[in-house]
Order: sequence, then C-alpha cells, then structure tokens
Amino acid sequence: MDNASKIFTNFKVHTQYSICEGAIKIKDLAEYCKKNKVPAIGLSDSYNLCGAIEFSDEISKVGTQPIIGSQINFKFADIIGKVPIFAQTNTGFKNLTKLSSKSYLDDYPGSEPNCKIDDLYDNSKDLIVLSGGINSLLSNLIIKNRVKDVDEILQNFKRYFKDKFYFEIQRHNDIGEKNLENTFLHLSEKFKIPIIASREIYYISKDMYEAHDALICIGEKTYVDEKKRKKFTDEHYLKISDELKREYSDLPEALENNYFFPYRFNYKPKKSKPILPSIKIKSDLTEADELLIQSQKGLKNRLENFIFKNKQPREKSQIEIIYKKRLMHEIKIINSMKYSGYFLIVSDYIKWAKKNNIPVGPGRGSGAGSLVAYSLDITDLDPIEFGLIFERFLNPDRISMPDFDIDFCEEKRDLVFKYLKSKYKGGVAHIITFGKLKARMALRDIGRVIGLPYGHVDKICKMIPFDPSRPLTLSESIAREPRIREEEKNNKKVKKLIELSLKLEGLNRNLATHAAGVVIAGEKLSEEVPLYKDKSSDLLLPSTQFDMHSSENVGLVKFDILGLNTLTVINKTIQILKIKKIELNISKISLNDSEIYKMLSTGETTGLFQLESSGVRSALRQMKPTQFEDIIALVALYRPGPMSNIPIYNDCKNGLRKPDYIHKVLEQILKPTYGIIIYQEQVMQIAQVLAGFTPGEADILRKAMGKKKRKELEKQEEKFIQGAVKNSISKDIASFIFQKIKPFAEYGFNKSHAAAYALIAYQTAYLKHYHKEDFIAATMSTEASNTDKLREFVEELKRLNIEIIRPNINECFADFKPEKNKIYYALSGIKSVGYTAISNVIKEREINGKFRSINDFIKRVNPKDINKLQLEGLIKGGAFDSLEKDRSTLLNSVPKIIQLNKNLWEEKESNQSNLFPNSTSDEGQIFKLNKTKSWTNNEILMNEFQSIGFYMSDHPLKSYIKYFKDSNILSFKEFINGDTNNSLVAGTIMSIQEKKSSKGNPFAIIKFSDLKGEFELFLFSELLTKNRNILKAASSFILSLQKDNLYDNSNRQRINVKNILEIESYINKAHENVTIELNAKSNFDDLKTLLNEDGKTKVTIKIAETSKIYTFMLKKPRKFDFKTFNSIKDKEFVKKISF
Repeated sequence: MDNASKIFTNFKVHTQYSICEGAIKIKDLAEYCKKNKVPAIGLSDSYNLCGAIEFSDEISKVGTQPIIGSQINFKFADIIGKVPIFAQTNTGFKNLTKLSSKSYLDDYPGSEPNCKIDDLYDNSKDLIVLSGGINSLLSNLIIKNRVKDVDEILQNFKRYFKDKFYFEIQRHNDIGEKNLENTFLHLSEKFKIPIIASREIYYISKDMYEAHDALICIGEKTYVDEKKRKKFTDEHYLKISDELKREYSDLPEALENNYFFPYRFNYKPKKSKPILPSIKIKSDLTEADELLIQSQKGLKNRLENFIFKNKQPREKSQIEIIYKKRLMHEIKIINSMKYSGYFLIVSDYIKWAKKNNIPVGPGRGSGAGSLVAYSLDITDLDPIEFGLIFERFLNPDRISMPDFDIDFCEEKRDLVFKYLKSKYKGGVAHIITFGKLKARMALRDIGRVIGLPYGHVDKICKMIPFDPSRPLTLSESIAREPRIREEEKNNKKVKKLIELSLKLEGLNRNLATHAAGVVIAGEKLSEEVPLYKDKSSDLLLPSTQFDMHSSENVGLVKFDILGLNTLTVINKTIQILKIKKIELNISKISLNDSEIYKMLSTGETTGLFQLESSGVRSALRQMKPTQFEDIIALVALYRPGPMSNIPIYNDCKNGLRKPDYIHKVLEQILKPTYGIIIYQEQVMQIAQVLAGFTPGEADILRKAMGKKKRKELEKQEEKFIQGAVKNSISKDIASFIFQKIKPFAEYGFNKSHAAAYALIAYQTAYLKHYHKEDFIAATMSTEASNTDKLREFVEELKRLNIEIIRPNINECFADFKPEKNKIYYALSGIKSVGYTAISNVIKEREINGKFRSINDFIKRVNPKDINKLQLEGLIKGGAFDSLEKDRSTLLNSVPKIIQLNKNLWEEKESNQSNLFPNSTSDEGQIFKLNKTKSWTNNEILMNEFQSIGFYMSDHPLKSYIKYFKDSNILSFKEFINGDTNNSLVAGTIMSIQEKKSSKGNPFAIIKFSDLKGEFELFLFSELLTKNRNILKAASSFILSLQKDNLYDNSNRQRINVKNILEIESYINKAHENVTIELNAKSNFDDLKTLLNEDGKTKVTIKIAETSKIYTFMLKKPRKFDFKTFNSIKDKEFVKKISF
C-alpha cells in the first residue's frame, strides 16, 4: 500500500442513534464524506443497530465504503461492559443482529441490556472484535485489577477470533486513557494481539463540543456545572488524516492496521424486495388455494346477507356474475404478486377480533376498494356498490407494497397484539420510533442542564408556537417571535440556551414504539432484523431496531393495527343498549334513513365522527345531505385545497348551479359528484375510459398528478393524449381535458378511505339520533380525561334539554350513566380522580349503601382508593356537597381525613379492638372538621373550574346579569341574532390556543363561555400582544365586537374583536353619567347614604308620579362603581339604573 492511499479510517462513529451520546445526523456525515472524499467510515453506535440501514444507504450514495458495527454490552462474571463488534459479511451481520437482539430480549439484570460473553463466542463467525476504550468490558475489569479474568477473556478472544481481535489505542486525552493504553500495549506484547489506532467520534466538528457536553448531561440527568459526572474532552470530532498520522507516528503498527481495516470488509446491508409473510394452512393446500376457498365462501355470505337485500331473482343472478368476475380478477392479481398470505393473515386476526367481541372498523385507506377484502371480512364496505377500485390498492405496477390499515376499538387493541404474539411467537414485532429533541424539548432539556430556572425556561418554551400540523423549527420560531429575541438579547444564559438548542435540535432523544405498526415475518425474526425491548414498558411485543423506512428497505411488511376511540364509543353505546334489552346490529342499519339526513342538515353534530368542526357543520347546513354519497363527498372535500369546491358541490346539489362535466364522455363518471373530481378513483376512471389506460397505468397517472413531478407528468400527458386520440377524441380536446383534471387530481382524495370513515360518521349519527342519552354518555365516558370535549358535551346536553346530574358521591358513578332525559356526571371526569380507585369507592357504596356522612365515608373507604389530590378534586367539584356543604372547611380537613382513614383501616386489618365502634348514626362521630372561612361564590366557582375544567353549579357572569342588562352588554347569541353591528359582549375564557399565521404573525383561538353557551373568537396580533398576560382560562372579560360586512366562503359572518377588557376593570371604572329612576315613594335618606362619596360620575335622578316625571341632577359628581350599583339595584324604590 503506497503512502498516498494510507488514509486514517474513523470506524467508530457514534451517530444520533447512540441516544444522548452521539450528535451526528447520518445525512450530515454523508455530506462530510462527500466533501472530504472519505474512502471508508464505520458505524459503531452504542447498544443498537438502529442506524445500520440508513448509514449503509446514505454513505454508499456518496461513494464512501460503509463499515457496519455496534457496541454491545457483555457480561463476564459480575462485570458488564461494552465490546465493539463489526460485521465482515452477511453471515457476520446476521450474528451481529442476533447478539444485538439477544441483549434486549434475554432477561438482563440491571438497567442496561446485555448478553453473556459466551453468546459472543457462540456467534463469532465473520465478526471482528475490538477491545474498546475506557468504559469497555476490558477496561472495567482492568480498573478492578481482575488480572485472571482479563487473561481468560483475551485467551478466548484469540481462540475464537484469531487475528480478528485488536487492542484499540485511543488518544482523546480522556481521564484514564493513557493508563489504559499502557496496559493494552503490555497485553498486546504478552498475548501477541495486534493493536489498532481508533477514535470514538461523537460529533463532526470541534465547535460542537459544548453542545455535545450538554447532550451527555441530558442523557445522564446531570448538570453542566457538576464536577463528578461523565465528561469527555473536546477531541471526539473528525480530524483530518494527516493530523492523526502525526498523533500515532510512534505506533506504526497501530496506524498500519487502521489503514488496512476497511479491506477486511466486503459487506453492507442492502435493500430487499418485500419478504411476504406466510400463514400456516392445511398441508395439501397452497396459500393461493386457501385464499380462493375463503374468498368464495365469504362472497357467498356477503351476497346472501347484505348484497341481495330487496333484490329480485333475475337481478340476483346478474349481480352474482358481476361479483364473481370481480373476485377472480382480484385473486389473479393478488396471487401473481404473491400477496395471498398477507390477505389471509389480516383476515385471520380480524375474524379473531370480531369473534372475541373486539370492535373493528369498516375499513381504512385504499384496501377498502378490494372485494376479496370485503369477502374475507377485512372490510365492511361493498366496493362495487360505492365504485371503489381494487387497483388503487394493489396492481402489478406498484413499486412499494401497500398495507391494510385496520381500526380497532382503542380499549381492546392490546388483545389483538396478544393474539398475534400467541400465534406467531417470535415472528412478530412492533416498529421502533425515535423521540426527537424538537424546539420545545431541546429548550427544556438544555435549560435544565445549564441551570436555568424551570419557570423561566417554561416561559420561553410557551413562546414557541404549538401546531402539530405545521411544527416550526427553533430558528423559524426565533425569526417569528420577537419575545424570544428580546430574551436572548437581555440574558446571557438565555443566549447560551438558544445557541446550544439550535445545535442539538432534531437529534434523537429517546427510543419509543410506533403506536400501531407491527411486522410479521418468520419465527426467527430476531435473527433477521435487530430487535429492541424496553423492560420498563408493559408492551407485549418487542420492536424492530429499524424504523418504518428502514424496515421496509429490508423487506419487512407492515401491518397497521390502529386504535380508534369512536369504535370504543359505538361499542359502549351498544353495551348500554343491551343492558336495556335493546339489541342493535350497527352493521345492518339502513344508510337511507331520511331522519338521519334531516339531523345532519341542522349542523348540530357534536360527537359525530369527522363531522364536528364548525366548518363541517356550516357545510352540512348548506349541503342539506340526502344520501350517503353526500357524506362520503364531504369527508373527502373538507381538507385544505379541495375545500373551495364545497360551495360548488352544494350549489349544484341544490339546483343553484349547473354542473360542468368538462366533456360529455366524462358525465357518467362525474355525475355523482356534480362535475367535481373529488376522488383519486375518478382520475383513474377518466384515464381508463378516455385514454384506454389499464387500471395499473391509471394508478401511475394518479400518483404522478398527486406528486406534481414535472418529467413524469409530461410523459403521462403524452401517453394520455395518444390514448384519447385512439378513442376518436381530438388532440386539442384531449390536451384540454388533461389540463382540466390536473388541478383536481392534485387534491383528489382516496374514496375508499372517505367511504369507510363516512360509514362510521353515519353510524354515530344514527346512535345520537335514536339513542342520544346512551350515545352521549358513552362518548363522555370514553373522553373522561379530555376536559375540552366534556365541556362541549355538557353544552350539547343543555341544548338537547337533557338534565346533567352534578358530581355526587352518593348518586354518580365512575362512568357517565344515562337515564331517560338525564345523565349522571362521571366522578372519574373530575381531575386527579383515578378510574379504578373511584370504581372501588362506588362498589363499596353499592354493596353497603349510601354514605351517611363524612365520618361514615372515612370508616368505609379503603385508603388505597383515596389520596390527597383525589379527595381535593372531589371536594372542589362538589361531589361531597350532599354530606358537607362547606367545601372550604372540608378541603382544609383533607390531611386529617386521610390520616384517620388510614389509622382506622390498619386497626381493622390487624383485628385490634376498635376504639370507634361502628354506629348506625353519627353519634359516635370520629372527628370534627377544621372549620375555616367559607368560600365566596366566586371562590367556589374558581375551585370548581380547577377541578372539573368548566362551571357546573353556576357561572361567574351570573352575578352581573342586572348590570349587563342596564349597561346594554349582550350575550354572544343575542349579538349574533340581533340587528346591531357593534356591541359589548361578556365572556369567560374556557380555553386559549395560540398559533402563528403563514406570515409569522401570532393569533389566538379563544373559547369563551357566557350564560347562553359557548362561542369561539379569533384574537389577532396587536390585541393578543397587548393583552397576552391577562388572557388566562377562567378569567372574565368585556369584549367590544363588530360584525364584518364581508362573508367567507361558508357565508358565515366574521366577528372582529375590537377591544378586550378585564371585567373587574370595566365594571369598576368611573361612569361619566348614570340615571337612577325611582318610584314616587322613595327613601331619599337611604339613597343619600349610598351615594355619599365624591367621585367622577354625574348622577341624574328621575321620580315618576301619576302624570309627571321630575328630573334632578346632583350638584357634585359621586362615586358610582359596580359595588355602588349592587347596593342600589335591589332597593324596592329603584325602578331602573341606566348609563
């Protein structure tokens, strides 16, 4: 090897997959390799192979040789430490994979995953092993002076790995490194083991050192200022080769072995075609045979029980021919793509779920377009009835393989995972995901480690706009938010916080698990792909160490097993109905029920799946749906882009506009949607009918239009025009049609998905219409932890005139319980009240009767079922009002209640003589409450808001009713329905959500409540910035509102907030004028006493006698505020006060 080709190889790079240790993104590393023409570089992440596929792919793309390795913990006797291992060949990679999986899947002691050292010896083929540096297995043994153990390991390493084991010589100037080098050099000579120069690389450039140090502190849960913590020098970056040659010039052997290291490898992980899973079937049948048998049997069932409904015999035979032809067409494609096993596996676990009373959704995604799926019970939508296309899901021209997304009841989804584990044993796993150091998380973590107060960091974090649909990076947030820049300018520590956060943002923060995705492969999955299992979690299945993208690249096929709360709601409603002896098969309800469409046309859709938002409600009012296709269309249209077509659809449907079908040939395809191309399936049909495309070719065109790839579009347009010309359509017209459908196609929605979700929406509408108390109670029970949703439903119950029984320890239950025209509020819906604990308390009440007093409650309840937060929540929420009305006194006695309850229970458990014998009355009272000052009405409401999340017993604006009336302050409903365009409106904030506009300006969406209901307003930049500090939940305001003369697309009036003022500031301001109208028999002395203070208000007094009105003005202005108003308004001689 000549000197020019002797390049120092960095084969121990720690990427961001070395969680909270490596600070290198693989794409950045690939860019570095390309720029510096690096011939080879190695991956050596700690404890995992998560980045192996991405590393191999990205590094290879830039012409650099990837070397794949990992550092795995091994246990020798009682010592655990890292051993770096590299895969030379495919066999070596399989052994490395097996060891990485084993370290997580075997029961390991302590907090870190590990294997036994014998596992390494048993799987040594085609692996290169290194000694590691400080913090390795060998260094841990050397530090403890375990000489014999070190000798034993080295002899075994020589025996199993021969010349494929090296001592690493590292020179980063870390503590203990020089001593370790001397020991390794001595051992190398003693055992004749080669040495190799190596470096632990944690970041690319030296300027990353300080940020990396903070990252280490995040992982170790320490502080930067701590002295006794894990710390590295600033030498762990990618130095140039010549500099490293000089550093190791005294050890030529170490350098030579480093230069030669890449030549020992001829392997990199490669992408693989999909490895389709197989399912166990009868030995004399193939998967294709089994699919045919099950599909034909399933189709027969569907025809007899669903499709043939209300059909004549002649129709039935024609229908059967159509369905059987479609079925055989699909089966032919499925078998040709070797996808039959996939269909059978999905069908198997769905049938199992349905058999075990686990609700399953009717379908999701393009899979609902398959008749085979419908016949196998995978979906519950007839694809022929709704015009769904199989090739949208599967066709021979597809590059990536599709998967079935299946919705299950959220509460029972884990049972499906349990079933998969029992059936496929070690052949099934979840898919790993990675929590990232996103803007807010980076600020919080780094703020902590550099010692900034939590409150200060939290304040800065809240300045970062929160929008999951469009998350902003930290740099974007800084550019848009002047308050962050101001903080940075005024505080050096904040400047440091921002600087470090910008460098670490986007790195992996922790390992997690994909909520729905699982892969199913052979029984020895852990040997095919590395697996991960978090021992602290309660997940049944391990996870792949590869994320979704990498898992697909190695050929694993994903199955999405999703949880959908709405299915839980539907199931709970049906269970409630069963208790009432009402049997309902939700899958057999009519989709042509005019009563349901009448209800939907009102726009009153609280609780209805996909139809709850204010925009959808408005669209429904205009649409006046009359058929199921309308609901499918709305689900597909209500998205950015196609939303602008909703008014056109509605006008055409209601005869206000004539549909434009573009060309007469397209009328049949576009007639159901009034000339609008709503669905991707319509684009595919147009290409087939007009241009003679095959279904597979039509799907390629659909994709090209959706992704807006110019070259591919030009190619497809040419093909489209040529095909249309062959069908006797002129070139100009074909070109015109193509250009017309292109913008629609960009936003076209998958009809299969829209139809499936429209079906769930319709089912919820059916339940709400015919079983409203049961449906709403089931929904509220499912959403018991979601305060905003509960508040919405309480408002809906008021609208429906359904009584809400307020929280009561003697009347209510853990869940929301429905009765005719009433619903009992769930005690688990109170904050800090645990479902299991309160269920146990209710069980005690049901067995032994209602609680007669607080003392009785203390005697009977298990201490495990009550704690301080839970009792405080129940008290603040009014649950104990029937036993003790003074909430303040009861709250103050909570510590005493808990202690006494615990003492009594311990006595009962230990069978000691009871000092407080049970009594059927309160004469043997255990203790007296700690009497305190009773809360005012406002204090009661404030505590109730904290506990429940909204007001139930009263409303804070109620005490101002007369003042509002006399001051002409309206409710929001009165303002909207009234003729005036400007008015004052009172409201109490329920929730506030701050966002940024596309131009970066802040705005807030605020939900207010008044005595007539809730309303939502937008507060824009200037007013928001001015009032941000006072805008808090439960605060009340007087709003100056204006109706805008402009109307948006949905014809709703825009309401502008001109000003916002705290209610206390408004009502206590000095009025310029006030007029007090009195009866003839007035008590002037009383009035004089009430108006005795000088002030700024000019007071006019009017006295009405039989035929005359006398008007007086007081000489001096008087003080007249809300307190004065309250003291005068109820006097019997006062008729009216006006301002």
